Amino acid sequence: MDDHATGLQLQSTVKKSGQVEISLARVAVPEPEADQILVRIEASPINPSDLGMLFGPADLNTLRVSGTAENPVVTADIAPSQMRALAARVDVPMQAGNEGAGLVVKAGASPEAQAMLGRRVSLVGGAMYAQYRARRAADCMVLPEGTSSAEGASWFVNPLTALGMVETMRLEGHTALAHTAAASNLGQMLVKICREDGVKLVNVVRSPAQAEILRTAGASYICDSSSATFLDDLTNMLAETGATIAFDAIGGGKLAGQLLSAMEIAANRSSKEFNRYGSTTHKQLYIYGALDSGPTLLTRSFGMAWGLGGWLLTPFLQKIGPAGTQKLRQRVIAGLKTTFASHYTRQVSLAEMLQAEAIQAYSRRATGEKFLVLPNKGMNE
Repeated sequence: MDDHATGLQLQSTVKKSGQVEISLARVAVPEPEADQILVRIEASPINPSDLGMLFGPADLNTLRVSGTAENPVVTADIAPSQMRALAARVDVPMQAGNEGAGLVVKAGASPEAQAMLGRRVSLVGGAMYAQYRARRAADCMVLPEGTSSAEGASWFVNPLTALGMVETMRLEGHTALAHTAAASNLGQMLVKICREDGVKLVNVVRSPAQAEILRTAGASYICDSSSATFLDDLTNMLAETGATIAFDAIGGGKLAGQLLSAMEIAANRSSKEFNRYGSTTHKQLYIYGALDSGPTLLTRSFGMAWGLGGWLLTPFLQKIGPAGTQKLRQRVIAGLKTTFASHYTRQVSLAEMLQAEAIQAYSRRATGEKFLVLPNKGMNE
């Protein structure tokens, strides 16, 4: 590769004037250090966690696209009340894309880096919406022979989050769990993991169509929040499975409180005496997503033995340490084409990713609409 080669990189900048601007910049291809590899990024998914870095709190109803088809520029307005929280981002170009996969085209001098030269790898660490990315060899995983970059691109966020939920359940002494927005790509992985591990899982969905997706995936316990019998169904399934921990992708609204209340009712079914402080069974709910960005509404009808908190993948991996993390990573790599297979509805280039219609589609975060970015789509090299 030419020492003066350049490549495209997507950059998101919050402007002092109160807009976010997303565009493609041509940057120098990085030179890998001794322990690094240079990866030509071939595929990178758009996950809900990527949208915050891309758009921040911008109002996408104000979305505007200018420039050319090959070099579009996207802008959207940010409310003045939101700008104070973004002070550290003002006029600083930020990169996005949590994970991806591609071909190692250059390697540093270390044996670990040299061993990956010419191999296809998956990697994590941000800035994956770019044509080239340099990362430490230790932070990358060599994909099994015959695995494409599209198959390996979503190896980190969804698979390790799903595995992390089951491991958190075990570490905290629970024996079954519940999950909301359960027909998502991640939710379908969780169904497979729990079936493999013999763990009972209550799946909460928002429509009959989503319930059918999970029935096809082999889920045993599915309750639809749009049903008139939802609360009774949820309580019965929690009682039958013994689930006392839940992971909520919705965040806002009343669902978190409904889950805790239903767990309390389920726990009291086996209680032999009344306790004015409620059941002594600890009920834990973790919010890990924000499909609803409104307030989380709790009606305190679940006693005093409960917990509500946030859950993120990176702190969890730090908690279980390198050995525990490596064990989970190896399980993901072994099951990339089965348990942890991801399905995409659209594949787009970097420029196509910035088309107004595409942004409106993937920013909805709708079940069954997952985008895969191909940063080198249409390139001959």
